[in-house]
Amino acid sequence: MKYWLLKTEPNVWSWQDNYKSKLHTAEWDGVRNYQARNNLKKMKKNDLCFFYHTGDEKKIIGTCKVVKEYFLDKSDKDKKFVSVMIKNEKKFLQPVTLNSIKQNPFFKDFILLKQSRLSVLNVDIKYWKKICKMSNIYQN
Repeated sequence: MKYWLLKTEPNVWSWQDNYKSKLHTAEWDGVRNYQARNNLKKMKKNDLCFFYHTGDEKKIIGTCKVVKEYFLDKSDKDKKFVSVMIKNEKKFLQPVTLNSIKQNPFFKDFILLKQSRLSVLNVDIKYWKKICKMSNIYQN
């Protein structure tokens, strides 16, 4: 199993939007960066992802799971980009902010800080565990 971080503008697609989707499942589409696309292609069914709100919020809201591996993104007329299907898993009781990550020396090499513009990031297990711990306990 691998771990990922998916970024979204909450005014475009939020945790709540995903939750309101049928079976709390939706297509993660609209990615138009080749490195992010390649990360989507590496995702396997049951991999876990952090759901990250960008923009003014800049925080990890909760976790989701990959329920369908990559397929062509229907919104891409050139057929170069892909989507995956994700399902909401756990909403953090205490979201983990980008600021709290930046202030913690443990995260000095965390990819979120190194490649801050990339929308789909691979997350090392040590960072996954630490962020989950920082969220205290999490709920559905």
